[in-house]
This record gives sequence, C-alpha cells and structure tokens, in this order.
Amino acid sequence: MQPQNSLLSATGTTIFTVMSALALEHGAINLGQGFPDYDGPEDVIEAAAAALRDGRNQYPPLTGVPELRQAVAAHNRRFYGIEADPASEVVVTSGATEAITACLMAVLNPGDECVLIEPLYDTYLPVVKLLGAVPKLVRLSPPDWALPRAELAAAFGPKTKAILLNTPMNPTGKVFTNAELAFLAELIRRHDCFAICDEVYEHLTFDGWKHIPLMTLPGMRERCMRIGSAGKTFSLTGWKVGYITCDRSLAGNVAKAHQNLTFTTAPNLQRGVAVGLMKEDAYFAGLSAQLQAKRDRLARGLAEIGFGVLPTQGSYFITTDVRPLGFNGDDVAFCRTITEEAKVTAIPVTAFYASAEAPSHYARFAFCKGEAVLDEALGRLRAWAAGRGRQLTAAAG
Repeated sequence: MQPQNSLLSATGTTIFTVMSALALEHGAINLGQGFPDYDGPEDVIEAAAAALRDGRNQYPPLTGVPELRQAVAAHNRRFYGIEADPASEVVVTSGATEAITACLMAVLNPGDECVLIEPLYDTYLPVVKLLGAVPKLVRLSPPDWALPRAELAAAFGPKTKAILLNTPMNPTGKVFTNAELAFLAELIRRHDCFAICDEVYEHLTFDGWKHIPLMTLPGMRERCMRIGSAGKTFSLTGWKVGYITCDRSLAGNVAKAHQNLTFTTAPNLQRGVAVGLMKEDAYFAGLSAQLQAKRDRLARGLAEIGFGVLPTQGSYFITTDVRPLGFNGDDVAFCRTITEEAKVTAIPVTAFYASAEAPSHYARFAFCKGEAVLDEALGRLRAWAAGRGRQLTAAAG
C-alpha cells in the first residue's frame, strides 16, 4: 500500500479525546474539555427549533443566511465600532475551527511563514503545515504570559505572510493588552502581512478586563480576519457555528476556502445564532459575571488544596502549577493520576506546545460547569490530596 498523508499519519489522537476516554473509563468528572454542562439561552434554542419548521431547510447561501450576516455586522458595530458590510465582509462557517482553517487557506501559500504563539490551540500547527507553510513559534512563559517582544520581532521576516493570534487565549486565560496589540500591529504593518484573529472567548473576560479586537487598531482593518464563535458566546458548543469578519478584499478567498471545506452551515442554527447576537447587552455582561463566579469558585478551591493557581483574565480555563502538591512526575502523568485516583480529569498544558522543552508541571482545568459539579470535583481532589499527603508522611517516617 502507498503511504498515506505523512503529517496526518504522524499526528496522534488529540489529548482531549485521550483524556475524555480515560475520564469515561474511570467515572471521572471531566474538567478537561472546554464545554459547558448546561444549555444556552432558551430563546436562541427556540428560534433554531422554530426555524426547522419554516420551510427553509435546503442549502442556505454559501456565506451564511442574511439574518446572521446582518447580526454579525451589527454585533461588530455595537461592541467594537467596527463597520462591516454584511453582504461582502462576513462569512459564516461550521464552527470556529473551520473558520481558522479557511482564513489560513485564504492567505498562505507553500513556503510562506506563519507566526504562532505558544501555548497554542492544537489545530493551529497541523493546518499551517498541511498548507505547506512554515510555522514560526514564539513562546509565552508562565506565570504572567507576557509577550516577549524581542522574540516576537525576530520571528517576523521577509517570508512572513501571517500571524495567528488568540485573545482571550486558550489555555493561558490571557487577555492581550492594548500595548501588546499595538506592538503586534506595528510588526504586521512593517512586514506587510495578515492576522488571523481567533477571538472565540471575546465575551468571556473577567475582573474588568475587556477584549480589544486587533482589527480596531490603526492600519489593521484590511489585514485582519476576526473569528467569533456562537458555541462559546451562547454555551452551545455542539452547534458549531462560527463567523468571520474581514475586508472584502479577503472575504472572497475566505469564502472559497469555506466552500471547499463544508460549503455551508445548518440554516436553522444560523437563524438561532442571529437571535442570540441581537440580545441585549445585559446578556453578554451576565455571561461574563456568571463565568467569573465559577472561575473564582474553582480557583479558590484548588488553591486551598495546594495547587499553584495562575491568573485567568478570560476563557473557560484555569492553569495550575502542580509542583506544590509534591507530585513526582510530569503533567501528563499528573493528569492521568488524578483521573484514575481522584476521579477528576484535567488537561496537561504540554499538549499546547509544539516545540521542545515545554514547561511540564502545569494542568488546565475547565470551570464552565455547574456549581455542584465543580464542588464535587474539588471534594474529590481534596480527599485525594489528603490521602496522598498521608502516604508521603508515612513513607518519610
């Protein structure tokens, strides 16, 4: 048999699939994968359900139903002052992961360089490589995840075509500051390249932090492809509805990439999301406040158990340092151990690094769960840590 695609063949099963399967096997509470265990707004769901029965279930327009494209444009204007033509500057996709792929496809040629920031979502690197482009990795370092400006500037060069930026950032919970974005914008302008902006957690920010789209900075309007996610904004991750806002000069290629990936997205779900994006400001503020309370609940409990808890300014996730617990092993071993022994699952943060020598003592926990689930997980971890402490004391004695 001829060999299959070498990159895909060499790519292992995602850590999320591995840890979710392990959680199921051991009856563990899964705080690994980032999806809520509760449903989204009832009016959004009802709108999608009603749209199934309105006689419009055939192929919708390639770039999305008019209602949703108009809602995306209005959302951009309302929250960020971004003016976008819904007919020519918005493309609806089957989820934000597809949107990321379509945007990369729209601008990258084989041999082009694309700057990526570690730790990074696990889809980014394989897609860049599948397109024949060359990833240039820049690493943020815990606990503050500050942007290393010299290293970032060095990653840009004559072959740089794009940068892929994720803010608010998974898994770090970092929200990029205006100063950091301004530095990025200057590099993008200087090197005449594009920015794919993964902004799926745009409304999930805490402690007064506000998301700033790179697209709003001077000179960035025509260079940015801004990606949003109905799954994250409305706690409906299974719907897989994403949307891209970009200049009309980019939208044509983005749409062609989308055409060759999925062509279109379920029309009833699009209409439901359109209702959601037009909800009052109070909904979006409430979403942030509710998640901040969940973050605080989990962070407080993990700190009491002995974890080192890193700051989280946005997203669904808390990153923790497991070294204070006295665990002798790396993050993969730790996450396997707590899944098997404590019956709680987390994700090892090394899964979000592509280059060597990644920090190997951090675990990521998702807090987008019900309070009872978070409390039960903390209770299990507390009992496990106490039992482990007794074992260590006995061994030392």
